[in-house]
Amino acid sequence: MRRLAAILSALSALSALSAFSAYVLSVPVSAQQAAAQSPAPAFRSNVSVVVVDVVVRDRSGAVVRGLTAGDFELREDNRPQQIRSFDFEEVTTAVPAPAPAPALLTDAAVASAAAATAKPAPPLRREDLAGRRLVVLLFDLSSMQPDELDRAGHAAVDYVDHQMTSADLVAVASIDTTLDVLTDFTSDHEAVKQALAHFTAVDGVAFETPAAETAATDEAGGAAGGSAEYDVFNNDARLRAIRTLADALAPVDQKKAILYFSSGMARSGSDNQVELRTAISAAVRANVSLYPIDTRGLQAVVPGGDATRASSFGTGAFSGRGVRGQFDQLQASQETLQTLASDTGGKAFTDSNDFSGAFTQVIRDTSAYYLLGYSSTNDVKDGRFRRITVRVKRPDLRVEHRNGYYAERDFAHTGRQDRERELQEQLASPVSSTDIPVFVSAGWFRLAADRYYVPLSVAIPGDAVRTGDLDVLGAVRDEQGRPVGRIRQTLKIAAESGGSRQVLYQSGLALPPGRFSAKVVVRDNTNGAVGSFETGVFVPDLRRAPVKVSSVTLSTQLRPVEGRQRSESPLVRDGVEILPSLTHVVDRAQKLYFYYEVYEPEAPAGGTSSLKTSLSFYRGAVKVFETPLVERTGLDAADRRAAIFQFEVAASGFQPGLYTCQVNIIDDVAGRFAFPRLAVYVR
Repeated sequence: MRRLAAILSALSALSALSAFSAYVLSVPVSAQQAAAQSPAPAFRSNVSVVVVDVVVRDRSGAVVRGLTAGDFELREDNRPQQIRSFDFEEVTTAVPAPAPAPALLTDAAVASAAAATAKPAPPLRREDLAGRRLVVLLFDLSSMQPDELDRAGHAAVDYVDHQMTSADLVAVASIDTTLDVLTDFTSDHEAVKQALAHFTAVDGVAFETPAAETAATDEAGGAAGGSAEYDVFNNDARLRAIRTLADALAPVDQKKAILYFSSGMARSGSDNQVELRTAISAAVRANVSLYPIDTRGLQAVVPGGDATRASSFGTGAFSGRGVRGQFDQLQASQETLQTLASDTGGKAFTDSNDFSGAFTQVIRDTSAYYLLGYSSTNDVKDGRFRRITVRVKRPDLRVEHRNGYYAERDFAHTGRQDRERELQEQLASPVSSTDIPVFVSAGWFRLAADRYYVPLSVAIPGDAVRTGDLDVLGAVRDEQGRPVGRIRQTLKIAAESGGSRQVLYQSGLALPPGRFSAKVVVRDNTNGAVGSFETGVFVPDLRRAPVKVSSVTLSTQLRPVEGRQRSESPLVRDGVEILPSLTHVVDRAQKLYFYYEVYEPEAPAGGTSSLKTSLSFYRGAVKVFETPLVERTGLDAADRRAAIFQFEVAASGFQPGLYTCQVNIIDDVAGRFAFPRLAVYVR
C-alpha cells in the first residue's frame, strides 16, 4: 500500500439540509511516473464566426440549388444576424480540381488539437476542398465483440467498393486505450481498405461486462499513469477521443461526418455527463455530425439473458420486471449514441443488421448544402446555449440545420464576488469546462429504514495538481432539481518534493432512498483552469430487497482519524477511516480492503441469524482466487441493525490484468443470497 505523505488539511462544511466533512490527501508519485506525466490537455476555441450548414429541399425532397444570401433569414436567439459569408457546397462524382488530401488527422495534428499550448493549424484554402466530402470511419474497439467488429469492417469495405467516389476523402481511426489514426484523409480506395483490414476477429476485444459497470477498455489501459487509470471503467476516454477528432477537423469549414461504430455506451455512476456535453459542443463548433452505428444489430431480448452471460437462478429473471430490466439496459446502452447523433445534426442507426443505410444517409446529408457564416451580435462569453433559426423567404421550401451552439466561457482576473459567481455559473451550466480532470464516486450505507449515509469522494489526478488554492463547489439535487446538499471549500495545496500528488476530497451526507444528481466544480486559482464532473447517485430502498446489502467499498488506503470522529460515517471505525478507491486500479504492492454491511438478516424465533460470505475473483470466466468463507451470527451494530464485513486481500497474489470481484452473501436462515460485483485492475 502506498504510504500517505501528509494530510494537507482537515475540512468540514455544513449545508442547510445535510452535513459534509472533507480532507485532502497528498499521495507521492515516483519520479519516473512524474516525468512521464504530461500537462493535462485543455481544449479551447474562439468563435468569432459561426458557420451553419443548411440543406434546402422542395416538397419532393430534392435539394434546391441556385439560392443566394438574400434568400435566407438568419436569427440567433430571435435576433437578426448579418450573413457575412455564403457558399454552396456540392459533392460530385468527378473532382472539379484535383488537389492533395489535407493532413488533418496525423498523429501530430491530433496531438496539437489536444494540446493547450499548441500552435494554431495553418489555414486551409476552401478551394482545395471544394467538391470534396470528408468522412471519418471511427471504430470503438473497447466496446465491440469480435463478430461485431468483423461485421462493421465488412460494411465499411462494402461502402468503399460500391459507394465511395473519387470526390470522397475518407480517414480511418480507432479508439482503444488511445485514439489511433490508421490512415489520414485519402481518396485512394486501396489505402482505405488496407486500413480496414486491421479490424478482424483476431484484433477484437471481448471482455465480460461486470455488473453495474460500463464496458471496460482494453486491459492495457490500466497500466498507464496519470489520469488514464480513471478512464478504465467509464466512457470518458471515448468521449474525449471524439472531442479531439472534432478539434482536429475544426479548421475546415465544410460539413464533416464521423461514422462511429460502437456496441453502445451504457452510462453508469462512474461516467461524467459533462464530458458528453463537451464532446457534443466541440463537434457542433467544428461543424461535425456524428452517425453512430450500433454494431450489435437487431437484438432479441431473451428472458434470463442470452448465451453471452451465465444463467440466472430462480424465476425472477422470467418475470415482467426482469424482462423490463433487460429492455431498459438495452435502451440505456443506445441512449448516448442517439444523443450524440441528434445534438450534432447526424442520425443514429440501431436495431438493424444492415449498416449500409448509415453510409447512404451521410452521402445524402453532405451531397449539397449551403454554408452560412455570421458574427454573433452577442459577444458575452457566458457559456449559454444560443438557438439558431434559419428561414428561406420561399414558403414552399423546407430547411434542415442545427438548432444552435453553446457560447464560449472565459476566465478573467476578477474579484471575489465575480469568481464566486463564475463557480455558480459553472455549476448551473449544462456544458462546463473540463480543463482539470475531476472524478466523483458515491456509495450508500443504511442509517435507518428511510435514511442512508452517502459518502462522496472527489479526486484530482496527480498530473493536474499544482501548488496553490483549489476552489471546490458541489451540489446534490433530487429528481425535481431541488438542492438536498452542498459543498463549498477552498483547499490549500502546499509545495512538496518528491514528485506530483493526488488530491482526494472526502464528503458525505444523509439522503432518503431515491435518484439524485451530484455535480462538483473544481477551479485552480493560480491559472483559472476549471474542471467539472456530474453523475447520477442512486440510493436503493432496501426494504424490498431479499438480502439487504450496502454498497461495496474498495480501498487501498486506511487513514488514522484524530480527534472527534464522524459518527454517521460507517467508513470510520475504531479510529481508522477507509478511503474509497475511485479508479479500482491498484498496484501489486498494495493491499485491497473491502467493506460492506448486511442489514436485518433473517433470524428464527428466539434464535440468531446466520450469514456466510466470501470474495471470488474471476479473470474472464475463470475463477482465480477465493477468500475463506466467513460465518457471522448476530449483528455488529444494533443501532444500524447491520452485520459488518471487512476483508483484506494482498494484490501481490494477482498477475497484472483485469478482474471481476464477486461478493458472495448467503442468508442461511432465509435461504436467500446476493452476489454484487465490481471490476478491479491490478497493475
